Amino acid sequence: MTDHVIITIGREFGSGGHEIGNRLAERLNIPLYDHNLIAMAARKLAITNEEASQVDESILGKFLSGYVVNTGDYTVFMREGEDTVPLSDKVFRAQKEIILELAKRSSCIFVGRCADYILGDYSNCINVFVHAYRDDRVRRIMQIYKLDERQAKEKIKRVDKGRKLYYEAHTGREWGSIESHDILLNVSLLGVEGTVDALESIYRKWEQS
Repeated sequence: MTDHVIITIGREFGSGGHEIGNRLAERLNIPLYDHNLIAMAARKLAITNEEASQVDESILGKFLSGYVVNTGDYTVFMREGEDTVPLSDKVFRAQKEIILELAKRSSCIFVGRCADYILGDYSNCINVFVHAYRDDRVRRIMQIYKLDERQAKEKIKRVDKGRKLYYEAHTGREWGSIESHDILLNVSLLGVEGTVDALESIYRKWEQS
């Protein structure tokens, strides 16, 4: 591949991963790919943004919760033929192709979408996972979505479960583990700005090496 430096950010829901990616992209003056990958995949598949959004990083959890199967069974199901491939997998494939193409163009940041796994053969890739204490995540989600504490906790549990199932089914790795990522950062300890500072410093050093 190329010598572009790529940053991938995995994140717990409510940890501030999207905000961190946005701020970092502005500082480094490089593109950020997050929710905009959904629109790109939708165009590629000739479906609506709404259809792609409904399956993005979440539908696999709903699928597995409705059927008693393991990841191997799900993979066999997907490979039986294109007509039986769930839309969630078609969107994943489309995003995978897009991520690989974008990584060839320039340095950039990817948030979620199993980008760390997809770019596994890319040597200049900094794979980060950001998390935060649960109480901090609850407060953040309550503020952003105007929810009460119970609703925020339920939303965090639901979204994290979906992301975990999605990531692990597509990669065979443990979501959020140090084995799956190069760097784990606790936003509760560093703050959003401190986390951006740390990632900028890592990027600058990596870029110069």
